[in-house]
Amino acid sequence: MKDEDESKGRRLKGGDAQKLTMAEVAKYVGVSAMTVSRAFRQDASVSEETRKRIMEAVDALGYVLDLSAGSLSSRRSGFIAALVPSINNSNFSDTARGITDALENTGLQLLLGYTDYSAEKEEKLIEAMLRRRPEGIILTGGSHTDRARRMLDKAGIPVVETWEIPEEPINHVVGFSNSEAMSLLVRTLASQGYRRFGYIGGTTARDTRGSQRRSGFLKTVEELGLGPGRAISFGVPPITMEQGGQAVMSLLERWPDTEVVLCVSDLSAFGAIMECKRRGMRVPRDIAIAGFGDYEISSICHPSITTINVDCYGIGRQAAVRLLDALQAGGEATGDEITLTGYRVVLRESTDRGAR
Repeated sequence: MKDEDESKGRRLKGGDAQKLTMAEVAKYVGVSAMTVSRAFRQDASVSEETRKRIMEAVDALGYVLDLSAGSLSSRRSGFIAALVPSINNSNFSDTARGITDALENTGLQLLLGYTDYSAEKEEKLIEAMLRRRPEGIILTGGSHTDRARRMLDKAGIPVVETWEIPEEPINHVVGFSNSEAMSLLVRTLASQGYRRFGYIGGTTARDTRGSQRRSGFLKTVEELGLGPGRAISFGVPPITMEQGGQAVMSLLERWPDTEVVLCVSDLSAFGAIMECKRRGMRVPRDIAIAGFGDYEISSICHPSITTINVDCYGIGRQAAVRLLDALQAGGEATGDEITLTGYRVVLRESTDRGAR
């Protein structure tokens, strides 16, 4: 009997592991496929002895339960999907952490995808995710390809767009106006006496949140009578620290009397500050610099960076809570439901006029 079992094990292991089925596991143990399925569900109708033999066989054969196959009848896959533009950006890492924390003890797992700020990559990831039948999906931003929107519309699952306020939401939204947040930063610094504003952003529109921040900057300096805004585009998003340094020099070469430079993110602001210091320029005495996002680096560098805090963790947590609420309600789309998240200016040394 032992030799026969070992022979079965060798025969099954020798094939393609992806093709190993529940029926083959059942045949190996000598029970029905339904009994194996019930053993995985901890059904009381399966004796402990039988369950033990099944699980030993599962371990020996390397079988992995196909959750997507089970979802065809139960409509449950056990995971939600989330797409972020960058995996090395601490803001989006915090958002993912907020999602994960909200899912704790719910029985749901997070499957994370990385779009690299590309709508085309996002479309492919959405298709791949939907093939696995997630119970819901969380997206960064509200700009998608037409095909991606069609797939999401037909998916029949809750969709939550985050980090901005789309003009045409797909379903649920958890975010804030990037334009208004940048406007608040401009108005705050103008109230401190700054008049000649510069702005550093990316060269393409694929970072829609960056484009919205630029728009908010230009609109506000004009409304305050401080325009036209001195804005330059430098580098493909996400702008690096190095590009931030190069960009601030390009801006100052064109407008040498600029008093304060606002950057699309804290990373580019940090690079700008480091380049100014390397060239013997004092921040904020010779030039003031502000960022966006309140990255950890903004509070520990010298000088510390004035920025906008947008509660990245809270965005992720609230997005997951909204999705869970929708699932509890049956998972049906219920219209354009928007949850506004907060933002605030964090004033630090890099714009402190008293340090001049």
